Amino acid sequence: MAVGKEILTKIRSVQNTQKITKAMQMVSTSKMRKTQERMRLARPYAEKVRSVMNQLAQTHEYHGVKILEQHKNVKRAGFILITTDKGLCGGLNANLLKRFFAKVQEYQSQGVEVDVVCFGGKGLMACQRIGLNVVASVTNLGDTPKMEILLGPLSEFFKRYIDGELDIIHLVYSGFINTMKQEPRSEVLLPIGSNVLNEDLTGEERKFNWDYCYEPDPLTVLEYLVRRYLESVVYQAVSDNMASEQAARMVAMKAATDNAGNAIKELRLVYNKSRQAAITTELSEIVAGAAAV
Repeated sequence: MAVGKEILTKIRSVQNTQKITKAMQMVSTSKMRKTQERMRLARPYAEKVRSVMNQLAQTHEYHGVKILEQHKNVKRAGFILITTDKGLCGGLNANLLKRFFAKVQEYQSQGVEVDVVCFGGKGLMACQRIGLNVVASVTNLGDTPKMEILLGPLSEFFKRYIDGELDIIHLVYSGFINTMKQEPRSEVLLPIGSNVLNEDLTGEERKFNWDYCYEPDPLTVLEYLVRRYLESVVYQAVSDNMASEQAARMVAMKAATDNAGNAIKELRLVYNKSRQAAITTELSEIVAGAAAV
């Protein structure tokens, strides 16, 4: 029955693994609800900042704001890469990094140098592995994104863009669509597109031709709002990525739990067959011995 003992040991091992994956699935389900709620709560602030910025952009000249200037030739590109700190979330990071590296290779083939800011340990390790220039990084973001730990790297990147060291900045993250679907996204953060600065106002703002009173002056307020808008976009992307992480991990752990259950059933079947074969052999030996006597 040595084979039977080995099978029983394997069954117990798979059962222990199943308990772990089941627990991780339940934890991810709980965290996913919280991250989804946080993602929804972050939207009203970003929408209001964008509304005021649109009003400013349509009623005032904003060519004096350096961060809104567009660079004609792209000689150096920047990427803000948002990944997870931990694995066990299916192909979430793999799909995102595949899209990120494709964009990086496209720039490198054109002779454009690339700088990267990494939020999340998986992206940082991937960039270091292939030798990309990582300007700054933030890892161990936790379950709740905190804006104060993101501001340092973002301020450095925005300063480089204003000084002309960077000509374009991309934001790469996993967008949350629903529990079963998350997609890698790559957006141009700077220069800000015309769809942001020149989009038509809606609702009450379209009905009435009114303006705000700005202190100290509209350009200073616009420059401040642009920074807040960019920070809110990055914060929203981090929140989306965290919601995507928990949803992907929940689905992956559920699949692992189901696979462990199927493996246990198959092992029990093999164990029962081997046990029955052993019993049949013993009975045959007893009957043969009795017949010989």
